[in-house]
Amino acid sequence: MVLAHSGDRYRVFGETLDVAVGNCIDMFAREAGFGFPGVPRVEECAARGSRYIELPYNVVGQDVYFAGIYTRALDLLKRGENVGDVCLSFIETIYYMLAEVVERGIALTGKKEIVLAGGVARSKRLIEIMNHVANEFDSRLLVVPHQLAGDNGAMIAWTGLLALKSGLQISVEESIVKQRWRIDEVSTPWFNNPKLLITDKAKNGHES
Repeated sequence: MVLAHSGDRYRVFGETLDVAVGNCIDMFAREAGFGFPGVPRVEECAARGSRYIELPYNVVGQDVYFAGIYTRALDLLKRGENVGDVCLSFIETIYYMLAEVVERGIALTGKKEIVLAGGVARSKRLIEIMNHVANEFDSRLLVVPHQLAGDNGAMIAWTGLLALKSGLQISVEESIVKQRWRIDEVSTPWFNNPKLLITDKAKNGHES
C-alpha cells in the first residue's frame, strides 16, 4: 500500500490488487530455486544481469498488479533466458511501478517525507530508487531499521501501545480477529499527541 496520513487516519493512495510485492518476489525466488528470503537473493542475481527484458508493466490509475510479471518472468526462465537478465528485469519493473505510484502520491499530497516499511524495506535497490523519488520532490526518505522491517508482531504491539496510551481500550470478551481489517478503517488518535510518537532515546537526543 501507498499511504498518507490525513485527518484521523491513513488514506490509501494506491495498492496492489493481487499479490503483495514482497510475496511476489519471494514466490519467484522459490520457483527459481533461490530459497528464502527472496528479496536479497533475487537482487544478488539481478546484479549479474546486463540486459533488460520487457515485462508486463501493470499500473492502473494508482493501483498495481504483480501476478502478470511473476508469471512472465518464470516463463522466461523456463525458456532458457539468462537468469541474471530475468532477475534484473523482474526487480526493476516491480520497483519502478511502485516509484510511479509514490511519485503521484507525493505530487497530490505535497508530503515532504517518504517512509519505506515492511519486509521489502530491506531492499538496497528499492531504497536507491525511492531516494531518487524523494530528491525529485525535495522530500526526505526514511527507512525502517532492517532488524524491524519484517517483524509484524513488533509493529502490532507498538500500535497497540499507542492506542492504549490514547485511551482506546476493549475488553477481552469483545476482542476478535479481523483478518481483513484495512488500515484506512482504523482511526489514529495518537497523531493528535506527538509526544506519544517520541521514544525515550529520541527524548535524550539520540536517533530513534
